[in-house]
Amino acid sequence: MNYLAAIASVLVLVVGRGASADDRVVYAGKEGPGRGKQIVFLAGDEEYRSEEGMPMLARILAVHHGFKCTVLFPLNPADGTIDPNNQTNIAGLETLKSADMLVMQLRFRELPDERMKYFVEYLDSGKPILAIRTSTHAFAYSRNKQSPYAKFDWQSKQWPGGFGQQVLGDTWVNHHGNHGQESTRGIINQQFRDHLILKGVEDIWGPTDVYGVIHLPADVRVLVYGQVLAGMRPTDKPLPGSKNDPMMPLIWIRDYTGEGGKTSRIICSTIGAAVDLESEGLRRLFVNAIYWGLGMDDKIEARSNVTFVGEYHPTFFGFAKFQRGLKPADFASDSPIPPTKP
Repeated sequence: MNYLAAIASVLVLVVGRGASADDRVVYAGKEGPGRGKQIVFLAGDEEYRSEEGMPMLARILAVHHGFKCTVLFPLNPADGTIDPNNQTNIAGLETLKSADMLVMQLRFRELPDERMKYFVEYLDSGKPILAIRTSTHAFAYSRNKQSPYAKFDWQSKQWPGGFGQQVLGDTWVNHHGNHGQESTRGIINQQFRDHLILKGVEDIWGPTDVYGVIHLPADVRVLVYGQVLAGMRPTDKPLPGSKNDPMMPLIWIRDYTGEGGKTSRIICSTIGAAVDLESEGLRRLFVNAIYWGLGMDDKIEARSNVTFVGEYHPTFFGFAKFQRGLKPADFASDSPIPPTKP
């Protein structure tokens, strides 16, 4: 292990000891511009391994940038293990009361009303959100359709398109690229090339496909478009034909004004599976987005440090591929992601 890797490993161990409960992992944060601010991460999707990607992004922000980062997971209430297929149980949502920023990667969740209220209170607080991949369809209410939060459903007619369309800018539409066969190249919108979120971002590629996006409101600023590639390698050529003419929005920003009149900075990215985070450019964009969301524009460096903290070998996307038997505490050490179980 080289010197920098050794230091990173020690920092992960120290930061991980900041965990305060069995149902979450807390990276206490060290010196850096983010010191004194807390980011809460919500992992909860069945396919794209947010339970692996969110802890790594949190480690980067804690160790290299000083933010206190709390990661919450979907849990099996019977044994406390991480279970992405459990759509109704994310413990620890009360931590949103003290959060300065929310990073979310949810899919078809239906949380109990007494927990969902913390999410809604945060949404109306005027604080920023970075929403990743399946968060366009974060909620689906099939069990309790009388819930006061049923309008957050991705298919809501009461609040058209639910949380995704009303807050982020769009709900789930379709796989525009051929899922599992056509990967994505991020093409920076030259109109916004000088935006601070794109500072130092030189390349974005991921094996996930481009999503269809058709409902974006006029106030959206598209920072990056998604170019459909003909294969699953970063060297593959763009797919000829209509899929790239025009290209779909991939990453955008907008303002959202909640009930009560407070306005939040919103960043939405339909790329961001755990394997997509192997792209240094995407990690840098997300880190820059955190600073921008928090109004810390002057703290964004020419090339934000996005070096992995510990080993990172994310599980490839797909249903039923999550590592079983893991608990939040398994991410609080210097073990690789995903952690190696004996």
